[in-house]
Amino acid sequence: MIGTELIGTELQRRTLVAAAVCGALAVLFGAFGAHGLPDFLQSRGLDAETIIKRSGQFDVAARYHLVHAVVLLVIAAIPFGSDRIRRVAAWLMLLGILFFSGSLYLLVALNTPWLGAVTPIGGLLWIAGWLSLLGLAKRPEAVDR
Repeated sequence: MIGTELIGTELQRRTLVAAAVCGALAVLFGAFGAHGLPDFLQSRGLDAETIIKRSGQFDVAARYHLVHAVVLLVIAAIPFGSDRIRRVAAWLMLLGILFFSGSLYLLVALNTPWLGAVTPIGGLLWIAGWLSLLGLAKRPEAVDR
C-alpha cells in the first residue's frame, strides 16, 4: 500500500499535470501582460484609456488563472475523499479557467467587449467547483478509488 500512496492515483497524476500546465500558462500570460501587452495593444491602435482598462482586465484574468491552477494542485494532493468528487471539482476549476480567464484574454487581445458576457460563466463554474470540495470534507474517510 505504501508504494501506491507514493505513486498516487491516475486521477491525482492527471490533475497534477493540469495544475502544472495551467500554472505555467498563467505565469507566461502574466509575464506577457506585465511586459508586452501595452505595446501589443498600442500597435493595434487602442487609445491610452482603453489600454489601461484592457491591461487591468488581463491582470485579473492572469491572477485568477494562477490562483485556480494552485487549487488544482491542492485537489491533486488531497489524500482522502471521493475520486468522483475530486474529478468534478477539477473539471469545474479547469472550465472556470477556460471561461473566465480565457474570455478575458480574448476580450483584451481582440478588443471585443461582448466577450465579457462569457466571463461570469467561468465565475459560476469556479463557485460550483469550490462548493463541490465540500463533498470531500463531508466524509473525508470515504475513499472510492
